[in-house]
Amino acid sequence: MDHSLLPLFSFFVGIVVGLTGIGGASLITPMLIFVFQVPPAIAVSSDVVAATLMKFVGSFKHWQQKTLDTKVVQWLALGSVPGSLFGVGILYRIKQTGEHNLNDILLNLVGIVILLVTSLALTQLMLLTFFPNLKLPELPKLDLDAYSGRLLAMCLGATLGCLVGLTSVSSGSMFALALIAFFPLDTHKLVGTDISQAAILLAFTSLGHLTLGTVDWSLVLPIWLGSVPGVLVGAKLCQIAPQRPLRFVIYTILLMVSYKIVSC
Repeated sequence: MDHSLLPLFSFFVGIVVGLTGIGGASLITPMLIFVFQVPPAIAVSSDVVAATLMKFVGSFKHWQQKTLDTKVVQWLALGSVPGSLFGVGILYRIKQTGEHNLNDILLNLVGIVILLVTSLALTQLMLLTFFPNLKLPELPKLDLDAYSGRLLAMCLGATLGCLVGLTSVSSGSMFALALIAFFPLDTHKLVGTDISQAAILLAFTSLGHLTLGTVDWSLVLPIWLGSVPGVLVGAKLCQIAPQRPLRFVIYTILLMVSYKIVSC
């Protein structure tokens, strides 16, 4: 397919990311694979590099608006960065041995991760929407002023970061679920915190993917052209837009996309 449409598609994805903190790589990577017929290995690596700038621009906007928690970002990043590099290292090892098809492995991983994360997120959202009085058991919130809380935050970041390093997807969705479950964040700071930790995580992950030699700059640049202004628009709208209906729509789309990938 003609890559001239890539900036337009990326603009709308950027708006979604700025609005909700989710859907960046989870939408762009499948879009590159199925709409623009890009091999999965190139789609994953190119998307990681492209998403980094988009997330940094979005996080800066949220920082200006004071809609993020810097302490949460700091301790999650201390775990997620080495975790993501470990994930990239696994991909590098697979590529070097040549025993397995990297494209097939990545396509399956991308689909499975998006499907699992989206299913969990959509289930949680529907329970909160249709059964608001349902008392579900709450996970203990992490106290980042305590050593144990910081250590657990780093371990959580490392585990999720490894999955992001492997697949490029869900740097927003997985961490959004973790933020809701384990951190006592104000609602208006959730999106900004999510985007900011993803920006740091993807910055280091993209360096790892550059060493794989699977980044296609003819894809990265058009994605930047569309996603950067899109995420600025989305971050501005985030202050007034209702989050729950937006997330329901995005999760539903992601669920269909992941099912398509897994069933291939």
